[in-house]
Amino acid sequence: MGSVADALEQIKRGTNEILPEEMLEALLKVGRPLRVKAGFDPTAPDLHLGHTVLINKLRQFQDLGHEVMFLIGDFTGMIGDPTGKNVTRKPLSRDDVIENARTYEQQIFKILDPEKTLVMFNSSWMNEMSSADLIQLSAKHTVARMLERDDFSKRYGSGQPIAIHEFLYPLIQGYDSVAMKADIELGGTDQKFNLLVGRQLQEAYGLKPQIVITVPILEGLDGVQKMSKSLGNYIGISESPDEMFGKLMSISDELMWRYFELLSFRPMSEIEGLQKQVEGGMNPRDVKFQLAEEIIDRFHNREAAVSAREAFVARFQKGALPDDIPEKSLDPVDGGLPIANALKDAGLTASTSESLRMIKQGAVKLGGERVTDSKQLLLSGSSQIVQVGKRRFANISIK
Repeated sequence: MGSVADALEQIKRGTNEILPEEMLEALLKVGRPLRVKAGFDPTAPDLHLGHTVLINKLRQFQDLGHEVMFLIGDFTGMIGDPTGKNVTRKPLSRDDVIENARTYEQQIFKILDPEKTLVMFNSSWMNEMSSADLIQLSAKHTVARMLERDDFSKRYGSGQPIAIHEFLYPLIQGYDSVAMKADIELGGTDQKFNLLVGRQLQEAYGLKPQIVITVPILEGLDGVQKMSKSLGNYIGISESPDEMFGKLMSISDELMWRYFELLSFRPMSEIEGLQKQVEGGMNPRDVKFQLAEEIIDRFHNREAAVSAREAFVARFQKGALPDDIPEKSLDPVDGGLPIANALKDAGLTASTSESLRMIKQGAVKLGGERVTDSKQLLLSGSSQIVQVGKRRFANISIK
């Protein structure tokens, strides 16, 4: 397992908070395998790279010799997680939960070691809980504490309804840590309140409170908003190698280092070495190639990664991409921007009529693909390399 200092450094990489950090160091010194928990509600069947920030951290714990418990919240999924919502969230049907849970299991093992992963469902203990048990659980937390949670506080202050069952969500998530006897629970920064409820409930049930580790929310391709399928700024882990490669190449040079820290399995010393090479004159595009190949290798295979790179280069005429592509951030209109307007606003054409003419001539490419529909819309939150003719390029982001 290596030294405690090395393990602590690896765990701390890319984390937001460790509460309390001194307790984690003490547990690592004991030397026993720790029970590491992370919960996912099966609210959508497809994972994207934003989800993998946390799953990557679980893999690190596995590599350090610890026991990973991947909790699929099939019971809580039927409540609906209110985190970050300003309205009551619609619960899922049992059929939705079962189908989505099945696809989750298939996807997580692209990162986690199935031999070292315990997949659990919180219905296995929640279905056994009686009404009296649930009342006793509810008695271990107060309404005042619940209203300290940011989203509840805002809704209460603005007079928006909060259903009683929504208060049950953080309680049940916290009770999961009791049932699983978790030493550590991981979650996004938006889950901090719920994770701390787990600490409190474990103590109330006579257990040693878990360590809470929060990980950052990964920015999407636009580098501004969180990666989200609904915002169109995501990279799905089941997407084709060519699609993944093109999207990764569209991110800004600055965002590239954020992706390296949170998504790459390379040691930070190696990443810092790449940064020095770029500072010394190395083309950032060549470093981005390495990031894209590593990600595609993980979710497909090495051959697919190499082929995707070759296809990307071929689409841009074997190195026709300039070293310094200007970045343009444009305002959307009703959720997007027509391609003709985007070309004009980015300075790639003098007018929308010229844009339309260039599209008709087949001289416009989006992500390396020729644009044939003059009415094509660039969606809000998207970011893609656009080429007009042989020499005009821009990395266009729609806010």
